[in-house]
Amino acid sequence: MKKFLSLTVLAAALLISAPASAQVKFGIKGGVNLTNMTFNEDTYDADNRCGFFVGPTVKLSVPVTGLSFDASALFDQRSAKIKGTDEKLKQNSIQIPINVRYGVGLGSTASVFAFAGPQFGFNIGDKEQLHDTFEWKASNFSVNVGIGASIINHLQVTANYNIACGKTGESVYNKVASVRSHNNAWQIGVAYFF
Repeated sequence: MKKFLSLTVLAAALLISAPASAQVKFGIKGGVNLTNMTFNEDTYDADNRCGFFVGPTVKLSVPVTGLSFDASALFDQRSAKIKGTDEKLKQNSIQIPINVRYGVGLGSTASVFAFAGPQFGFNIGDKEQLHDTFEWKASNFSVNVGIGASIINHLQVTANYNIACGKTGESVYNKVASVRSHNNAWQIGVAYFF
């Protein structure tokens, strides 16, 4: 946790101290989630489901170095169906990923990059689900690790894995076992920068 906090502080410091020649671009980002919901008990077993995310994004590129940063404010919807029932768990949240990126140019029209960074999530949907036996946390912390490509300086495609750090929800089954959920997701995204 201290390493992630240090990385976040370093990223913020670099953003603040970025040279005036740094390039800032605003855009819109969207994509799909493939939720990988796991539980610490065998009480629930979830089938993974597709969800989506969409929202504004900003990218700050530091000239010459290949180093850049991005941040977004995304509406994020994830869900899972509980096996053997018609019940679904659905999480609606605002996710704020902040990524450090390192890229390599492939000429003047394309580049590839790797990225990683923290993501802060805030639940905005129904907190209690499954007949009030399951409850989403009000906020959660996760980490992104992924790769991407930029084409013609406006279009960006990314693929990443979002790893939950700590529980994202909890249930007390028959008032005996505490069932904790970790809500990880594979994500494929597309962004357009103006």
